[in-house]
Amino acid sequence: MPDRKKDEKPGIHMQSPEIDPDPAIVPEHNPDYPAEPGNPDDEGSPRNPRRVQGRPKGGGIEALKELGSTPLPEIKSNIHCLSIVGQIEGHLVLPPQNKTTKYEHIIPQLVALEQANEIEGVLMILNTVGGDVEAGLAIAEMVASMSKPTVSIVLGGGHSIGVPVACSADYSFIAETASMTIHPIRLNGLVIGVPQTYEYLDKMQDRVVRFVTGHSKVTAEDFRELMFRTGELARDIGTVLIGKEAVEKGLIDEVGALGQAVAKLKQLIEESKRGKEVPLQ
Repeated sequence: MPDRKKDEKPGIHMQSPEIDPDPAIVPEHNPDYPAEPGNPDDEGSPRNPRRVQGRPKGGGIEALKELGSTPLPEIKSNIHCLSIVGQIEGHLVLPPQNKTTKYEHIIPQLVALEQANEIEGVLMILNTVGGDVEAGLAIAEMVASMSKPTVSIVLGGGHSIGVPVACSADYSFIAETASMTIHPIRLNGLVIGVPQTYEYLDKMQDRVVRFVTGHSKVTAEDFRELMFRTGELARDIGTVLIGKEAVEKGLIDEVGALGQAVAKLKQLIEESKRGKEVPLQ
């Protein structure tokens, strides 16, 4: 019997490439490493080299906690899903019980998507109550300036500053039951009652109006009329559009949900590819 090393415990042996190869390169059906039923926690180990298709690589839980989104799955896709949910958080940190989308997390993702060669299109899903005006406009400007095709879906709600975010995509959808609230910009907290404050508020409002009218079919006059309409919102001014009404007003391109959005995004990707083709001489 060969002598063991002094620091080696009985029954425990150091791994070596010849004995325990990397699980990622072990064939799925390797007779030398049969799968052991009853040990589902050991999937991907040398003794159970089965790979679960579509399971994200390591760090999935951490990415979900920190960024609010899951990493790309192992099955490669040319479409990335970007979610804008809850309240868009800007310069002020909201209370922990609020569901938020942090713009300092979304903007780096958009930069990475613009540079990723394997991503050819972005699907943006919105279910937001609005939030910080400058943060929402920053996200909307980033999406609108992307060179890759983008499609947005409003599910549940795309209220307040969520309206320009939804309009920033190349093509937009809204579910039949989803709603969009259009209202003037408001201020919370301490407000200094001087003319400069109201002038700043008007300029902020003009930024929103210009962006929405520049990236949708609605006119500035119609959008302002929806914004300042009285009687629809209790003790307030504004308008609530549901599903088809948003399409009729020109804010959204089409009524539809996931299936139609993915099909449209694939169509835009193919058109983008054909546009980049250089004819041979």
